[in-house]
Amino acid sequence: MNETTAKGGWNEMKGKIKQAWGDLTDDDLTYEEGKEDEMWGKVQQKTGKTKDEIHKAVADL
Repeated sequence: MNETTAKGGWNEMKGKIKQAWGDLTDDDLTYEEGKEDEMWGKVQQKTGKTKDEIHKAVADL
């Protein structure tokens, strides 16, 4: 998988996540290498869901 394909897949997933939880912004879902836990922490704070609940919901999208 090349970088363009990976970014395209993440952009599509971000759109689905924002549809599921409308109060999340692009800034909340900005993925930076090495800071994945920080990003998921922001999602947890805004949604009130556990990390496992979020990952399950994202997998179901």
